[in-house]
Amino acid sequence: MESGVRKENNPPSSSFSLQQQPPATNPSPLRKIIMVASIAAGVQFGWALQLSLLTPYVQLLGIPHTWAAFIWLCGPISGMLVQPTVGYYSDRCTSRFGRRRPFIAAGAGFVAISVFLIGYAADIGHLSGDSLTKTAKPRAIAVFVVGFWILDVANNMLQGPCRAFLADLSGTDHKKTRTANAFYSFFMAVGNVLGFASGSYTHLYRIFPFSRTKACDVYCANLKSCFFISIALLLTLTILALSYVREKPWSPEGSSGDGGNEEEKEVEGGEAKESTPAPFFGEIVAALKNLQRPMRILLLVTCLNWVAWFPFLLFDTDWMGREVYGGDSSRNADQLKMYDRGVHAGALGLLLNSVVLGFTSLGVEVLARGVGGVKRLWGIVNFILAICLAMTILITKVAQSNRRYTTVNGGTHLLPPPSGVKAGALALFAVMGIPQAITYSIPFALASIFSNTSGAGQGLSLGVLNLSIVIPQMVVSVAAGPWDALFGGGNLPAFVVGAVAAAASGILAFTMLPSPPPDIPSNKRAPTSSSAAFH
Repeated sequence: MESGVRKENNPPSSSFSLQQQPPATNPSPLRKIIMVASIAAGVQFGWALQLSLLTPYVQLLGIPHTWAAFIWLCGPISGMLVQPTVGYYSDRCTSRFGRRRPFIAAGAGFVAISVFLIGYAADIGHLSGDSLTKTAKPRAIAVFVVGFWILDVANNMLQGPCRAFLADLSGTDHKKTRTANAFYSFFMAVGNVLGFASGSYTHLYRIFPFSRTKACDVYCANLKSCFFISIALLLTLTILALSYVREKPWSPEGSSGDGGNEEEKEVEGGEAKESTPAPFFGEIVAALKNLQRPMRILLLVTCLNWVAWFPFLLFDTDWMGREVYGGDSSRNADQLKMYDRGVHAGALGLLLNSVVLGFTSLGVEVLARGVGGVKRLWGIVNFILAICLAMTILITKVAQSNRRYTTVNGGTHLLPPPSGVKAGALALFAVMGIPQAITYSIPFALASIFSNTSGAGQGLSLGVLNLSIVIPQMVVSVAAGPWDALFGGGNLPAFVVGAVAAAASGILAFTMLPSPPPDIPSNKRAPTSSSAAFH
């Protein structure tokens, strides 16, 4: 299709509908896609360390529990603001190094800075005047908070351009787009396994003996060591990927991209005119205002899907410690000990979940063919997720009915649940790796496919999709606690809401989500005007 596309009385409503660079008609080799996708292992390694180690670390620094909740809001807030912004500017980047690679490199660099600040927060605070004898260490807390927010911003800087880079490399080959996102999901699982395994090994600091100082005890030194390994992995993977997989510079005036890159024009009155891009906020408003049916339904299904996921992701180990093991973090020493045992069992469940997630990610294409398409696959796994969340009620009731106690030296002590209950809970964690693999791959692949169809920029399209993930996260983070308290406490009320949301997501995926175009790589360039997904 020629760049000066004649449109009869139908000029584009927004520059968001214009493809900033047409997708490559000849997709890149799979080895290059795998190399870029491997960056996800380094990113997810850091996320896993955050989930497993940072909450106890903030208590070590003396951050009040109520403040800790606000610190964790950084993730969804930065995801809501950073990913669309980075996506927008990466679509328009004219660097000689390419469009996505500068942002990926910058994100990795900021991760290194943030990890240094987090790991050395206690040391910097002590050098700045914090007392070792006081529980609260205000200077260390300030350094930690700055480092933590930089880390979340940097991780979001990495993830959006990585996904967009994969879409660029896949071009108009829809099967390769899905395969690229499946490999990204696989490497996320690899990062999870490495992160959870590193976080559970309490003697890792011995590899880096300099990490232990007066202000940094064994736990703190172990956290430092984990982050040293994390940043080494991320920087190694990023350098290898960006050195091996190169982008050609992009220019809005000329043809220099992989798939050809002609000036976007409107033909009006027989005279060609350059299209003037709208400012960033104008693009975002246009993107949300002018969504057409495929992307609207995709965002809705994704939003409900994450409403289902977040209660479990936030409270899975707490559920194991509280409901399954019968412990309580705020009661006597016996119940606290049982709660800790449950949390450690939950960590094992997360490790099993990550292993299943990785293997399932490699089989997404096979599963999709087996059930008749990706939208059916997504619908099916949403029902599996709903069943799993509902099963938490059964496991909890069985655990409560089989609660056991023993008497030692005249005192009554709580015993762990029977092996059958523990096996059932761990099996639940493992099975949930199947729908999680689809959640980490299919929605992003569909967004890229719809973006190619409409001619929209990959970076901004994936940034808009991210809004349907972070907004539910913020809602669940704020509302889950009061909602659970309304029904007497515990985690089950939020899990029930998640089960209902997962079922609704599955129904919409089956009945309303449009099927993607056929898996036939097009020899034609994607249209430069708005079409099915955005307009």
